[in-house]
Amino acid sequence: MNIRQGRSLFSLSTLLASFFGAAMIAGAFAYFNYKFSEYKFINFSEWIFYEKRDLFTPQQERYIVVFYSSNMQAHLEMLQVAESQTPILAIDYYQQSFDAHDQVVYLKAGTNTLLSFIQRFNIYHVPSVFIIKKVKDTLYKQDSMIRKLDTNKLNLKGL
Repeated sequence: MNIRQGRSLFSLSTLLASFFGAAMIAGAFAYFNYKFSEYKFINFSEWIFYEKRDLFTPQQERYIVVFYSSNMQAHLEMLQVAESQTPILAIDYYQQSFDAHDQVVYLKAGTNTLLSFIQRFNIYHVPSVFIIKKVKDTLYKQDSMIRKLDTNKLNLKGL
C-alpha cells in the first residue's frame, strides 16, 4: 500500500505563495494608480486659455502656475512683485485682464475650462501654486505638489 501520509493538496506553502502573489499584484496596481493620479496633465490644445484677447500658446519647457483671486488685493500685489527664473502663469479666479510683465503671464478662460481646471488639479485654496513641465507639444505634466501660497512670505525663486 502506497498512501501518502501527512500530505494534503492544500499546503501552507501553496497558501503563502498565493497570498504573496496576490499582494504583489495588488501592490503594483496601487503603485500604478498612485503615480498616475498624483500628478495630472494639462493639454493647452484642449483647454483654451486667453492672454488678454489672444489664445495662449505655451512656449517654455516649464511654468509656475499660480491660481489666485484678483478680488484680494494681497494676491495681486504678490504677483506684481514676484521674481522667478521660471515664467509664471497667473490664472485669476475672477477672470480680470492685466498686462503681462517680466515673467508673469495673466491668463483667462471660459467658465467650463476654469471649472475643469479647478477640478482636475483639486484646488481647494487660493492662491495655490504648482509647476508644470512640457511633455510634448502642448501637453504639460504637473511636476510638483500643489500647495497653498503664503502671500506674506512669497518666495518663487526656489521653484
